[in-house]
Amino acid sequence: MTITTHTDERPWIQEMVVVHRAFRREFPAAAAMVRRTAAGDTQRAKVVADHIRLGLAGLHMHHTGEDVLLWPLLLERAAPSTGLVETMQAQHYGVEARTEAILPALDAWQARPTRASGEHLAALIYDFAAALFEHLDLEEREILPLAERYVTAAEWNQLANHGKDSMRPNELPIMFGLVLEEATPEERARLLANLPAPVRLLLRTVGAWQFARYVRRVRG
Repeated sequence: MTITTHTDERPWIQEMVVVHRAFRREFPAAAAMVRRTAAGDTQRAKVVADHIRLGLAGLHMHHTGEDVLLWPLLLERAAPSTGLVETMQAQHYGVEARTEAILPALDAWQARPTRASGEHLAALIYDFAAALFEHLDLEEREILPLAERYVTAAEWNQLANHGKDSMRPNELPIMFGLVLEEATPEERARLLANLPAPVRLLLRTVGAWQFARYVRRVRG
């Protein structure tokens, strides 16, 4: 049996596109920052490495939510998409494998940033980003229309709650800041509207200051 949502219950799938936009921007930019870091500058290497770790953690959180919440719903309700969902899962494994290759190279570069270790790390990140972007393209093209049809708004919101609940308090302003950075005014308003009032207040006050300070430190 297939289940579709009523018009007024359909999820706002553009939310995932906005999140993807941050991943598309930050990982190539991080690889470029690695290449620009001077040999021997361990202080700068730590700043860049921590930023990369934050992005990888955010992506893992994003993918875990899909694995736990989204794929089972689509497999149950959208039988024709079973092969597609399996492809998405396989792409997750491929991205995760590339992440596992990045982490030791990242640790080594942070401890001893050299031109060679930086080039090696940057190449791994670019390879990872290429695999990730292929996955995001397919997800936006094929999966999001299915989610809009077969997933309720309440179920979709569980994905966002999974991500928010998985973040440490000091990460919340940074992760939301990165996601909101290129959001349109309408996208920003809708993303913030789904948050509890205290969180919205945090992001607009202290959180905005924390994010601005973070960006200055990371991007220079």
